[in-house]
Amino acid sequence: MQKIVVMGEILAEIMADTIGAGFTEPVALTGPFPSGAPAIFAAQAARTGQPAAIVSAVGDDDFGRVNLDRLRRDGVDCSAVRVDPDRPTGSAFVRYRADGGRDFVFNIRHSACGTISDTPAVQAVLDAADHLHVMGSSLSSPDFIARNIAAAEAVKSRGGTVSFDPNLRKEVLDAPGLKDAMAHVLGLTDLFLPSGAELTLLTRTDDPAAAPDELLDRGIRAIVHKRGADGARYHDRTSTIDVPAFPATEIDPTGAGDCFGAAFVALWLRGTDTRSALTLAAAAGACAVQHRGPMEGIKDLDALRAFATSHGADIR
Repeated sequence: MQKIVVMGEILAEIMADTIGAGFTEPVALTGPFPSGAPAIFAAQAARTGQPAAIVSAVGDDDFGRVNLDRLRRDGVDCSAVRVDPDRPTGSAFVRYRADGGRDFVFNIRHSACGTISDTPAVQAVLDAADHLHVMGSSLSSPDFIARNIAAAEAVKSRGGTVSFDPNLRKEVLDAPGLKDAMAHVLGLTDLFLPSGAELTLLTRTDDPAAAPDELLDRGIRAIVHKRGADGARYHDRTSTIDVPAFPATEIDPTGAGDCFGAAFVALWLRGTDTRSALTLAAAAGACAVQHRGPMEGIKDLDALRAFATSHGADIR
C-alpha cells in the first residue's frame, strides 16, 4: 500500500468549557487533547489501514507525550517526530462563540513544531513517501513552505501523488508568502480538498460553479469540495458526484474536515469506488463531530462502514 506522509504542526488542544468571545477573561478549560490538523489527518489515515507518517516535533513535556502516545496507538509512523529539549509542544486554545464560530490562540511558530530539523529520520520518511498531503495551515513560515514544496516536487518526480487541503484559519492568513505558496502547491496537486469558500480561493473566477473546470484545466486530477452539513461534491474530467452529510449531533467540529480528507485520500489511493470513498469519508467527518476533542471520534474502516450502512448507505 502507498505510504502517505504529512508534515506540520502537532499541538495540544485546550478547550473552553463555556461559549463566549475569545479569552479576555478567566474561563474553565478542558484538555489537553491531541491535535494539529496534520496529526489528525495522519491518525485517521492510519486508522483506515493506510501506512501514514508525520514529520514534526514536540517538546520534551507531557503535551508531547500525550500526542505521541495517541499517534503511535493509532498506527502513525512517528520516527520523523523530533523531541525538542528546548521548546515546548505547540498548543491551541479554542473557544466557541454563540454563532458556532471559533476563536483560537495558537503557539506554533515559537514551539517545537515551529521548525523542522534536517535529520536522517526525516529524510528517510520523505524518501519513502508515495503520497504527500499538504495542509495550508502548515504553510506557516518560509521554511515550512519551502520544505512542503520540495517534498511535493520529490514525490511527483518519482511518480507519486500530492493532495492539498487549504485548511486555513484566520489566525494564519497573514503568514508571509502564504497565497503564493498555496498557488505553487496547487500546481503540483493531484487531489484538491477545499472546504466551503476555499474552492475559489486560488481561482481567477469567484463563481463556485465555474471553479472546478478552471482547476481541472490547471492539471488537478480530482476535486472534493467539502461543504459541511451540505455534504461533499466530487469533480473530475468525466463526472460530478454528490454525497449528503450524515445526520450527527455536533459536539465539536474541530478535526472533522481532516478526518474526512484522510479517509478519502486513503481510499482514493486504493482505487476505491468514488461514491463509496466519499460516503465513508462523510462517515468519518460525522463520527468526528460527535466527540469532544479533535481525535476522539476517529474510527477504523470497519466502524466507518458500519456507521454508513446503519444510515442506509450502499458501500461497494
